[in-house]
Amino acid sequence: MSLPTLNSPPRAGRHPAQQLMRITLALQSLVILTQAVTAGLLLASVPDGRAVHSAMAGAVLLAVLLNLGAAILAWRPGGGSPRLIVKSIPMLLFTLAQMALGYAHVRELHVPVGVLMFGASIMLLVQVRNGDRSARGGEAS
Repeated sequence: MSLPTLNSPPRAGRHPAQQLMRITLALQSLVILTQAVTAGLLLASVPDGRAVHSAMAGAVLLAVLLNLGAAILAWRPGGGSPRLIVKSIPMLLFTLAQMALGYAHVRELHVPVGVLMFGASIMLLVQVRNGDRSARGGEAS
């Protein structure tokens, strides 16, 4: 099995922007899960837990912005659906709200919104993966 080069065409049904979307969604989900672990450290009063959790907030924002950029790339040059952008924008809004709630120490809303973000990220990742499969005619990956 050879690796694709820049000059080789992508495999049937698999656009490079779609691949990037899958990668950024997986990264986003992983970073949000890691953020939940650092929240546990914070709630367990582990020294430096607050500093690590605050630093990870920046990583979550970066991952969400990368995912939104990948959604734009999947739509624009690839001629894909703008639905991925529409589904990615709420994650950016949730992230900004989550950061504001965290800095304001409103745990009653901060924790449930974090759970909602992780679930939404996983759901979008599954939708993108299933969309890739249906574009290939249902073959196993």
